[in-house]
Amino acid sequence: MTETAASRERLDKPTLVYPFEQPPPPGEALEVAPGVMWLRMPLPMHLNHINLWAIDDGAAGWAVVDTGMRTDETLAAWRQLFAQATDGRRIGRVFCTHMHPDHVGMAGWLVRKFGCRLWMTRLEYLNCRVLTADTGREAPEDAVRFYHRAGWSDGAIENYRARFGNFGKRIHALPDSYRRLHDGETLVIGQHEWRVIVGTGHSPEHACLYSPELKLLVSGDQVLPRISSNVSVHPTEPDEDPMSDWLASLAKIRAAVPDDVLVLPAHNEPFRGLHARLDYLAQGQQRTLARLLKTLAEPKRVIDVFGALFARSIGEADAGLLNLATGESIACLNHLMKRGDVRREVDADGVAWYRRVVY
Repeated sequence: MTETAASRERLDKPTLVYPFEQPPPPGEALEVAPGVMWLRMPLPMHLNHINLWAIDDGAAGWAVVDTGMRTDETLAAWRQLFAQATDGRRIGRVFCTHMHPDHVGMAGWLVRKFGCRLWMTRLEYLNCRVLTADTGREAPEDAVRFYHRAGWSDGAIENYRARFGNFGKRIHALPDSYRRLHDGETLVIGQHEWRVIVGTGHSPEHACLYSPELKLLVSGDQVLPRISSNVSVHPTEPDEDPMSDWLASLAKIRAAVPDDVLVLPAHNEPFRGLHARLDYLAQGQQRTLARLLKTLAEPKRVIDVFGALFARSIGEADAGLLNLATGESIACLNHLMKRGDVRREVDADGVAWYRRVVY
């Protein structure tokens, strides 16, 4: 997740309502609606937490949505929950909104411990299996060329080579079978119906869960109240336009879910004000794109546009941040190229330069 430079501008920031004063500590649970518990797990990064949700599933026990990253601290928090906060009932189903390690990292461990099913969308499950298979591999040359084309230095690329394949180290092996979630299907969890609403852009097939009866939306990373989700282009699909998918998904969720829900996001706190937040995210992204386009009066590399997109400086010292910023910058540039507003030229050294199209 990144803070865009749009947050520095005078957008009409929505007034969101946060009904809970404090989040639950790791290893504890807080009820946010009848039969729906808020869990919070630690993360070893700047964004230091992830929210998980446990839903009373009747005789089956608890259905959990997202699982935390595979770390010793997360394992300890889960064991404390089993001892103190689950009423002695088992976990009967594990839902994962998407494939990122903080969401799916403990899923394999949980389904094997309780002998239950993993529920995910197909693209999230299969992409996760592919990425975890990279563990121990050398960085592919296609990816090296991708980052060289973005303007990375030799040192940054060497750091990338050294770090490549770490994705799977934060994820317990997924089970060899799963229950596929379909966009628009209705599930019964406990006494209530939940509808699957798939969004794209942040990840391939991100599943949100909406309960009309409880007026709840488990939004995962698709809608966050204080930060914007990372929307990136990756070396495997260098010419993709995930920003179009992201903007379309914001509109899709606005049309599918009424404004009176309590939103249960993966990060920050539960909030009310869904439509205002969706509008703010969409407007902010359009202003960011306009600002980026303005800076491209002269040719620039991907690494040269960071200042137009992000509120903090991006350097090589933080390799993870550099990776996220590069992917999101290319997503914005690819989107502008798809609109016909920008053209790209690759020089003799294999570095891409972007410039605004003048009509």
